[in-house]
Amino acid sequence: MSTFDTDLLIVGGGINGAGIARDAVGRGLSVMLVEKDDLAAHTSSASTKLIHGGLRYLEYGEVRLVREALIERERLWGMAPHIIWPLRFVLPQTNSPRPAWMVRAGLFLYDHLGGREKLPATETIRLGRDARGNGLKDDGKAFVYSDCWVEDSRLVVLNARDAADRGAQILTRTRLVDARRESGGWRATIADADGERTVTARALVNAAGPWVADVLGRVPHARDDRGVRLVKGSHIVVPRLYEGDHAFMLQNPDRRIVFAIPYEGDFTLVGTTDEAWEGAPGKAQIAQHEVDYLLETVARYFDRAPVQADIKWTYAGIRPLYDDKAANASAVTRDYVLDLDKGPQGANENAPMLSIFGGKITTYRKLAEHAMQELAPFFPAAGTAWTAGATLPGGNMPDMDFDSYLSTLAARYPEMPAKLLRRLARAYGTLTPDVLRDARTPADLGEDFGAGLSAREVDWLVASEWARDAEDILYRRSKLGLHVPADAAAAIDRYLAA
Repeated sequence: MSTFDTDLLIVGGGINGAGIARDAVGRGLSVMLVEKDDLAAHTSSASTKLIHGGLRYLEYGEVRLVREALIERERLWGMAPHIIWPLRFVLPQTNSPRPAWMVRAGLFLYDHLGGREKLPATETIRLGRDARGNGLKDDGKAFVYSDCWVEDSRLVVLNARDAADRGAQILTRTRLVDARRESGGWRATIADADGERTVTARALVNAAGPWVADVLGRVPHARDDRGVRLVKGSHIVVPRLYEGDHAFMLQNPDRRIVFAIPYEGDFTLVGTTDEAWEGAPGKAQIAQHEVDYLLETVARYFDRAPVQADIKWTYAGIRPLYDDKAANASAVTRDYVLDLDKGPQGANENAPMLSIFGGKITTYRKLAEHAMQELAPFFPAAGTAWTAGATLPGGNMPDMDFDSYLSTLAARYPEMPAKLLRRLARAYGTLTPDVLRDARTPADLGEDFGAGLSAREVDWLVASEWARDAEDILYRRSKLGLHVPADAAAAIDRYLAA
């Protein structure tokens, strides 16, 4: 093939696929990304929603990964201050299976390993004398350290949006049927609701997450010397357990940790679990023993112990970790491995396939840079790395000051409710006026589906963010599914079908 439909065909619309698409198109390459479901439909919307170094990974000797992640924390915060913001974590020492000196030594490394500049350092408190101990059974010593919160599925969408704005083709509800090397490139069959079609590409990027091995199975003579280990992580959402905007890291007797995090104003997010996923990847659901484990963890630490009937929502995801043969799921490396298969010698030797194993949301941008380094020999005219510090759509707020931007927005739309403007600014940042346009009052935004979700916002999500149904809108583009009336999803789907 002398010409190709695209330089890169990327399979997978999670954070790694979207991040690589953005990086590649910004270097001048043509990009097509195909995702069989919605963007962030699986692993990338089922995280604990943290931009963090991974304090517990130090215990497993993952110093390189932790350092890279710590460096990325403030960088990502600066790129998208509307969907990423600082969060303080209280780490009680009562019930800890680790001595205090070990935890403090780990936190010293955590503070100094990654060039922290804006996030506050670790402090030691007595829970009985500090408001952050309210709601806990424990009144002893705790450490308080910093990480960041992220709206995980929105991070994926914003990377895809930026990639598309720069010229990438983002094709959701489009699956890879098969792919084969042919004349120094790739000929692939993709399929959507309208049927199958053939596309040609210079290189193939397998960023299919839990389905990475499935994609390899669709490629004749693909290398199979790398393995993926599927690990399920599950979360519960319960009514708010405590006052304050801080989170907790809770240590369990089995040495695993569970986070309790403020969520959507009225709730607390509790998770995650780590258990091996056997069989083919698919839609994951929390198991009863995971529910029991998380509820027991909460009861161990908090005065107010929720029961199963209090759970408002659960979600679970399958993490596609690189198989390092660790003995248990919690110890499996969270580092990533990039496997470059150049193809057999001869005419197809320069038809590369890059497969992504492992990774975590915090390091997605760096992973994308490393992916482009692997592919650079095949695209000598491509540009250099550029994404560090390049804001994502809606993130261009002076000095990363969300509150100042919100004040500006309130002055521009004085008749809009403050709660609505805050939610929109958190979702869309400086693109909020593009959503509201000339509206002055909520009535100007059309039908209200509940919790301030309007027809105009739904139209925006369909036109600009690839949303196609109520689930996309209520649980990935937003978390309004926790706030809207029970019949809202049906009403949204009727509206979209009209």
